[in-house]
Amino acid sequence: MTLSPTNGVPGGAPAVTAEAAADGAPGTTAPGPSGASGSSPGASSAGSPRARPRRATPDLGADRGALSESDWHRPSVRWGMGGTHVLLLVLLVVVGLGPMLLLAKFAVTPTQDILRTPMAVFPNGIEWANLERAWNDVEISRYFLNTIWLALGSWAVQIVVATTGGYALSVLRPRFGRVVQAMVLSTMFVPAVVLLVPLYLTVLDPPLLGRSLIDSFWAVWLPAGASAFNVLLVQRFFDNLPREVFEAARVDGAGPYRLFWSIVLPMSRPILGVVSVFAVIAAWKDFLWPLLVLKDPAIQPLSVRLPSIEASTDLGVFLAALAISTLIPVAVFLLFQRTFLRGAGLGGAVKG
Repeated sequence: MTLSPTNGVPGGAPAVTAEAAADGAPGTTAPGPSGASGSSPGASSAGSPRARPRRATPDLGADRGALSESDWHRPSVRWGMGGTHVLLLVLLVVVGLGPMLLLAKFAVTPTQDILRTPMAVFPNGIEWANLERAWNDVEISRYFLNTIWLALGSWAVQIVVATTGGYALSVLRPRFGRVVQAMVLSTMFVPAVVLLVPLYLTVLDPPLLGRSLIDSFWAVWLPAGASAFNVLLVQRFFDNLPREVFEAARVDGAGPYRLFWSIVLPMSRPILGVVSVFAVIAAWKDFLWPLLVLKDPAIQPLSVRLPSIEASTDLGVFLAALAISTLIPVAVFLLFQRTFLRGAGLGGAVKG
């Protein structure tokens, strides 16, 4: 029976429940035979043992890290760590953006100023003619267009191979899928320089075609698709997609092609952005393979032509050409940075 808060006790002291008194809760006494609460000093030792007070469990997550919460309240630690963060941020900006900003400055700086005072800020004005001479006289416009075509073709082939290969291994799951996956993975352990000669001989005399692919963009596009890294990367992403969506699409009558085009690809925009950035940047900076298979200077990309024209070109004009060649990689990253850095891309595929 639970007593009222005062229960007639003089002074209005709160009474306790009979259950709590019977359990021997700390700070409570069971009523005596006469009904009055209270007991002799030795009653607690003769009866049930007195309960030990519980110790407060420390919050281990609050003080995790090199510095605890109390350390951050100290002015010396707070100002020291704040200054360190600012210094690291400045160093990161200088290391990351410094070379690009310096190249942009040299692109519009006269050659004499570059040689005499390279760190001065336009001591004799800006030379905008460097960009015009690099674009027209050095014919950077032609090589720039060649590079764009090579990058677009390599991107398209890599996207097709990576998505279809990852879809087959992850969603369709054929009987010998694990064997195929192991074979694809094993190609990553072979150095690229070892495959250079066999790949060149294949491009020189490809089977079933009857004609050489030398001096053709296909000689760069087709080998770019053989990327085991992209296939495995896309496969791992497809493995994390919800299988309930696939089962619901199959129940609604979607076949393998409809499932791939209407369900899997719209849910895979983040990984498509990642593969796109890798493909375009790799094609833009590739030097050795285009040098071997594209012997005609009229179809060579920037990565091959720029070293060839360095000796016969003014330094300011050459640096302007280098600055122009960096525009596309920077633009691609700025275009895909949100997709590249975003991890969630299911986009409402699962509701409820």
